[in-house]
Amino acid sequence: MITKYSKYILLTIAVSLGSCSKFLDVVPSEVVTEDKVWANINTVNGVLAHLYSKLPTGLDGNGEYISDQACSTDEAIFHWYAGSGSEQYNLGAWNSENNPLGNWEGRYQDIRKANIFLEKIASVPIPAEQSSKYAVLIPQYVAEARFLRALFYFELFKRYGAVPLITRSLDYTDQGQYSVARNSTEEVVDFIVKECNEVAGQLPEHHPDAELGRANKGAALALAARTLLYAASPLFNGNTKYAGVVNRDGKVLFPQTYSKEKWLRAAEAAKKVLDLDYKLFSSSDPISSYEKLFFTRDWQETILPYNHPNTKMIEQYHLPYGGAFRGWSHYSPLQELVDSYEMKNGKPITDPSSGYVTTGTWSGTMVGADGTGSSVTLTNISNRYKDRDPRLYATISFQNSMWAAARTKVPIRLAWWGSGQAYGTNGWPMQGGGTTSISGYTIRKWCDPSVDIGNWYTSPDARRNYPIFRLAEFYLAYAEALNEYNGKPTAEAFQAINAVRARVSMPALPILASDQTLEGFRKRVQNENRVEFAFEAHRFWDVRRWLIAETVDNGPVHGMNSRPSAEELKATGLDVNSQEAGLAVFYKAVPLQTRVFQTRHYLMPIPITELDVNRQLVQNYGW
Repeated sequence: MITKYSKYILLTIAVSLGSCSKFLDVVPSEVVTEDKVWANINTVNGVLAHLYSKLPTGLDGNGEYISDQACSTDEAIFHWYAGSGSEQYNLGAWNSENNPLGNWEGRYQDIRKANIFLEKIASVPIPAEQSSKYAVLIPQYVAEARFLRALFYFELFKRYGAVPLITRSLDYTDQGQYSVARNSTEEVVDFIVKECNEVAGQLPEHHPDAELGRANKGAALALAARTLLYAASPLFNGNTKYAGVVNRDGKVLFPQTYSKEKWLRAAEAAKKVLDLDYKLFSSSDPISSYEKLFFTRDWQETILPYNHPNTKMIEQYHLPYGGAFRGWSHYSPLQELVDSYEMKNGKPITDPSSGYVTTGTWSGTMVGADGTGSSVTLTNISNRYKDRDPRLYATISFQNSMWAAARTKVPIRLAWWGSGQAYGTNGWPMQGGGTTSISGYTIRKWCDPSVDIGNWYTSPDARRNYPIFRLAEFYLAYAEALNEYNGKPTAEAFQAINAVRARVSMPALPILASDQTLEGFRKRVQNENRVEFAFEAHRFWDVRRWLIAETVDNGPVHGMNSRPSAEELKATGLDVNSQEAGLAVFYKAVPLQTRVFQTRHYLMPIPITELDVNRQLVQNYGW
């Protein structure tokens, strides 16, 4: 926010919005002066396209790999090299000078660009022959820019809570203009929601296929609903830890009184999204009905996508290593995530009556087990993975599971099987590279079964987009808000969560007696969010807004014993380089990392550089 801002704007010159087949294919082009930008409607289109390129996405590297946020919470661990951003979070080694996910400065630059766009767009000269077209389009452009600015503010809000609201371009040569105090969280929330509600009626309900990825009515209502859900959550609703965070004039920045009515506002906002004409994606089997969302471009459930280019790189980064699969599996899913998937009877594995067992193996057929939707024969699968929520099979690969695109049809092997054994383990260190899975699991979600890394030049690229908003989120938001507002789950709350569960053939709630209580249903909603949105950059923020991160992101995290010691292997009495020795010691949870989460970590610290130049700013709690 408070950095020197040149009179020059970096533009990405895109085709005009009137022919939007390439509207969001943003290609860096040139730097032009402000006068030239606002004298030509085509370059102004490029400014708006550039704002769209700043949309938040849960896929990093321009869609090449899953966001590092997955490894900064209890979903996975990054093990390719030391010193990653997630490692800094997990060890508590981040602060106001080093915050890998902070993005304060970048977001305020985006907001400044949106403000300039909104101030200049009305005065851009329009050629006479295009006047009727732009008489319709320019009000839509204004609504889109306001939505994008509101979304940029939400990204700041979920990180920092109370932030300065700046709705005009500032002259950064005038220090008095950028010495701005923080607005309260309630003011920030009200601003975002008001903007969204006002522009919702000015945006189309749907765009043609060539323009998908642009803001629509559903996106505006979805952002309002997500913002109100966060505002109603414990982090921002009567959190007395933040009582001392006040502006220099004494203004309270975080509400100190819990308001049940905030949950009602959140429920009503979520219901507006549910009343639109989006539908949950479904197909002939429960695994496919879920996983196809992440390697196809389905528009019936996705409300707003981020358009990523076609690529094989997600498969490269996340499939298992080995002669058959050729992936790098940079991220290792944690046992804690695997254990969160219920049995197919709807009971948590911790429930004594769930039927969950850890001993013995299972062989049989499963529809969709390799990603293709066909029936696949599995052999020697640990009973711990038998009869589980179908989303487990669509999200995580485990010992002896299958994947479609391998040149040689062999099971995925993640247990120890001798270093260097050809077609042996798919999880041991690569020669000359980083180390692959250390947990005995790899990520399957997002991977396209038609991609075969071993046949790089002949196999197709995957066509996928990141769903910034998708319908399932608002069913679960509605269920959560109704439960909290009413002090117990209502029939409507059960209907909402069960809509998400039914899509993957999970039984309807209530199942356990505790499901009918406030606390019991709250746990169900939180777990449903966890498994539904695994590796979609939700969990990092959810555990913060729920104030549970000190439990789930603190202490040791675990995986299977895929890196046994020489002593363990020797003690089996088997050949230490054999598959049998590796399997004999594999199926037990072992600690992979001890994590640190302190109370101050719930909100991010305002960067020290900003505090130095803007003396009106006050720091967040604990920093």
